[in-house]
Amino acid sequence: MVSDRRLQVLRAIVTDFVDTHEPVGSRSIVERHQLGVSAATIRNDMAVLEDDDLIAQTHTSSGRVPTDKGYRAFVDHLSHVRPLSAAQRSAIESFLTDPADLDDLLARTVRVLTQLTGQVALVQYPSFARATVTHVQLVLLEPRRVLVILVTDTGRVSQRLAALGAPAHADDIDAVLAHIQPIIVDRSIAAAADGLASADAAGMGLTARHARDAIVRAIAEELDAFRQNRLVMAGAATLARREDDFRGSIHPLLEAIEEQVTLLRLMSAMDPDDNGWATSIGRENAEFGLGEASIVASEYDAAIGRARVGLMGPTRMDYPRNLAAARAVATYLTRVLEEDERR
Repeated sequence: MVSDRRLQVLRAIVTDFVDTHEPVGSRSIVERHQLGVSAATIRNDMAVLEDDDLIAQTHTSSGRVPTDKGYRAFVDHLSHVRPLSAAQRSAIESFLTDPADLDDLLARTVRVLTQLTGQVALVQYPSFARATVTHVQLVLLEPRRVLVILVTDTGRVSQRLAALGAPAHADDIDAVLAHIQPIIVDRSIAAAADGLASADAAGMGLTARHARDAIVRAIAEELDAFRQNRLVMAGAATLARREDDFRGSIHPLLEAIEEQVTLLRLMSAMDPDDNGWATSIGRENAEFGLGEASIVASEYDAAIGRARVGLMGPTRMDYPRNLAAARAVATYLTRVLEEDERR
């Protein structure tokens, strides 16, 4: 257990190191933080913090820097975060107003979040596994190309092209639509997928049957995509600009961004605290190959469940500022989705 004064010293070291990127000494703490004690007392406190592996000395005669354990203690003792400025709140609101659809809304979300923080922004799609298909439409664009449109009760609209092996006519596509509608409309995503897998094309003409097979494959792929966890990301270039903040290579982070699976697993595994914040710091991410990074996240509500808005960057990050930004964006995102649901 860290005493109140030593916690103040730890906060000062974390804050100053994040601001200056320089090891922090006792004299600078006395000058900048007015803790009401002498530099000698602070040095004693720093020695205890170092024994507890909360801070470390980078080299002889230097100041101290926080360890991953020190950042964890700092975050765990945050009782509040600084609210965003009026200009920042206005930027979030203007960015997220009147999106075209969910894809557009989440793309805007990560853009505004990375602009506010300078970190890699991450937003999970809510899982659509429990959604219900409410509408299907087939549009014959060319004799060998059909546009498949699916709509769910969550408001998600998806479009996928189906390439036909043989030319088809409008009557063939109408027959396929009549065949497919009762199988998938008003069914859950899982039930619709199962229905398509077990349905046959008995009674359909040869041309319509060929078109049906291609269209069913396209719909099955789209329904499978609905059930997959997905991330939207922005700001990967910020990692290169902050490469000096990482003790080792940033390549594992870039690989995680490219593949997404690791980040999805990590964000799903993070437990929220009493404030609703979720953080995973430095070596806590080692099993995911991301021991050089920290992730902070906040949850947003969608009609079909909860998902997370997060930020990834070096362990030397401004945790209060980033948590405040993630929470504010999550709050606006929830509001936009609720308003869309009421319309």
